[in-house]
Parts: sequence; structure tokens; C-alpha cells
Amino acid sequence: MQAHEIHAVIRTVKREIARWPDPVVGVVAKESGRDPFLVLISCLLSLRTKDKTTAEASARLFALASTPQTMQRLSRSAVESAIYPVGFYRTKAKHIQQICTQLLDRYQGRVPDRIEELLTLPGVGRKTANLVVTVGYEKPGICVDIHVHRISNRWGYVNTKTPDQTEQALRGILPRKYWITFNDLLVPFGQNLCQPVSPFCSRCKIAVYCDRVGVTKSR
Repeated sequence: MQAHEIHAVIRTVKREIARWPDPVVGVVAKESGRDPFLVLISCLLSLRTKDKTTAEASARLFALASTPQTMQRLSRSAVESAIYPVGFYRTKAKHIQQICTQLLDRYQGRVPDRIEELLTLPGVGRKTANLVVTVGYEKPGICVDIHVHRISNRWGYVNTKTPDQTEQALRGILPRKYWITFNDLLVPFGQNLCQPVSPFCSRCKIAVYCDRVGVTKSR
């Protein structure tokens, strides 16, 4: 893919994903009025967990508590029961309680809007930090999950080995107007069409732009 082709590619991806559900964290953001705390917790729950499971777990937990103050008062077992069966639910329950304590102690209960500060919270990596900044605060950032990393490299738009490297490469090449929405576009695109193994290249409207890097089998 040539760098200038990204505009046509993104226009096409937007049309393609309109038939599929929005990523769960985006749904939480819309339904909560972009509450950074709920975005943070739902993103934490989503790690290594399918969207349906994340959505159900988030709904159960937020029915019990929806602020750092109220969530801190929940017992560990209550949090675990609410979020089960998300991946690593015991570890995530521990991190959720630690995050609430730190938000109250250090930030008066407010979720910070800077990536560097978010990265100091338990269980928060660059993907989660960027998602909170972009989805929760609508500030510039590029959230790179496995879909963004894989597809950006498959297209030939970047040539990187890790998601962190992909984020830095995209910051240098991706037009700034696409930063906030890039993850929301590529997640459903990657889940439903540009899948990890045997992507549906024959159905893909951007195949003409794609270098198909690493694709050995497709449908």
C-alpha cells in the first residue's frame, strides 16, 4: 500500500464495517457519555476476551458500581463474580480494585487523560491507555491492538514486529484526523473480514490496495 492510498482505504473500511456491531468499548463510551472510568474498566475487561463476554461482564459490574468510590467498596469476590468468565478475571478484579484506590488517592477519583499517567495504573498497557485517551477523552492517540498491528502490516502500510512499534510507526505516517477512529475501524474489519488465518480476500473491497504481507491462504 502506498501512503497516499490510506484515505481511500479508510473510506472503504468505514462502509464495510457498517454492517457489523461496534467494538464493545466504543459501545460503553457511547452509552455512558464517554465516561473515562467506564471506558477504562471495560477496556481492562476486554483484554484477551471476546466482545460478547466483555459486554455482559461490563453490564453486570456497572450495575453494581459505576464510579471509583462505589467500586472500591465492593468485595474482591463480588467483582470476580460480576466479571466472570472474562479472561484472567481474578487478576483483573485485583487490578480494578487497585486502580480505584489509586484514582482516589492520587487523582481525586478522576481518570488521568495522559498516557504516561495511565501507564502507572495496575494492568494498564499502551493499548488501554490510548483507548482511554481517544475514546474516553477524544484526544489524539492511536490505540494499537492485535487487529491494528496485524492489518497495518498486512496492508504493507507499516513494517513492524510489535504493537508498540506499530503505534510509533503509525504516529509518523497516519494522518492525524484518523488517529482516534483507527482502532474502532480495524477491530470489526479484522474480526469479520481480514481475519488472522485465511482472510476473506475475495470479498475485500480494498484488495487492490493491500500487499497481503504474510498471507499464505485466503478465501
